[in-house]
Amino acid sequence: MQKIPDNVVRFFQDQGFVIVSTIGSRGYPHSACKDIIKINRNGTVYLLDLYLKDTFRNLQRNRNISLTAVDEHRFKGYCLKGKAKLFAKKGLEPGVKKAWEARINSRLTQRILKNLHGEKGHLRHPELLLPRPEYMIVVEVEEVVDLTPQQLK
Repeated sequence: MQKIPDNVVRFFQDQGFVIVSTIGSRGYPHSACKDIIKINRNGTVYLLDLYLKDTFRNLQRNRNISLTAVDEHRFKGYCLKGKAKLFAKKGLEPGVKKAWEARINSRLTQRILKNLHGEKGHLRHPELLLPRPEYMIVVEVEEVVDLTPQQLK
């Protein structure tokens, strides 16, 4: 497992979501949006998945995974590559469930504030329509890739 620098941990914590990439049954990349619930400097990332679909099936076959986040305004981003472990919904600690609820409430609050400021967004509050998490993905990071172009570092 590779340690994650503090600035990278903060960067991922500040993101609304990350792009999770896995390998599909026919060998093609599969990408999906997921929320990070917790990220540790020691190289462990915790995600909750709301659906038992492609990401779940792909990780059952092949544990390789990458998590990508970018900030277009700051023109920077990172990719975390590693191996995933799957944990059933029954095994989720109450703290993990609370963290997910706090994350959803934060996203909902941000959407309401943007709407009040006149920023057009989704007509509904999609966070309220999301199902409960089905399982947890724990990623042991093996590589941290800085996506920022060299001339901008």
